[in-house]
Amino acid sequence: MPRRNIEESRNSPAEIARTRDLLEIIPKNFSTVLDVGTRDGHFSRLLTQYFESVTALDLTMPQFQFDRVVPVQGDVTCLPFPDKHFDVVFCAEVLEHIPGLEKACSEICRVARHAIVIGVPYRQDIRVDRTTCNQCGKINPPWGHVNTFDERKIASLFPECQSAKTSFVWSTNDRTNPLSTWLFDLAGNPYGVYDQDEPCIHCGKQMTLPVSQSFSQRLIAGAALRLNRLQAPFNSAHPNWVHMLLRKDVR
Repeated sequence: MPRRNIEESRNSPAEIARTRDLLEIIPKNFSTVLDVGTRDGHFSRLLTQYFESVTALDLTMPQFQFDRVVPVQGDVTCLPFPDKHFDVVFCAEVLEHIPGLEKACSEICRVARHAIVIGVPYRQDIRVDRTTCNQCGKINPPWGHVNTFDERKIASLFPECQSAKTSFVWSTNDRTNPLSTWLFDLAGNPYGVYDQDEPCIHCGKQMTLPVSQSFSQRLIAGAALRLNRLQAPFNSAHPNWVHMLLRKDVR
């Protein structure tokens, strides 16, 4: 299975809507912003439309050069900046990946002077599309998402801040159930998102498709698929993402 093309993904209607909403929710008329988890600098470059200086941080040194963007290597759970160093901290599609979630949020709040923008999947069922690592044999959530969120959880992670704006983007009804989950695990999760860029959360190896399936595993996977299809008409829709603007300077 080929890896997902990130440019094709960003040109999808859902991703275009997500990007547009994040850019609308960011506070304007500030000078400095930290983009946490910049990856290829997609949002860092867009943020230069609204900020004089953008600091682009990732676990490995970002390999891009954009005007008014400063690449920095660092870990969100231990940010290499003084208190209140940035007017705004922008953190989208990052916190769902972080095992040390409370520490990461504390660090984000520490280095933000005025505001924080958070974007995460909303009430994601991380049993859907999970994978089994061919290297260590352990089960992984899809895309390495180890945390789930709603607006109340985000607010609880930033007790020093006040929610100034919340928006919900796109819609999904993806859900499964304990029996289907158990059956897929038995079958080796053959239909998981093995085209993800994120490695195994247990051993750090790249995810790859199962090498082979036994006849019994194919039968079990087929039963799990049919069970999910029977359930699908009864799944209620909910937003795909939640975006929140949090203010620090309101007290």
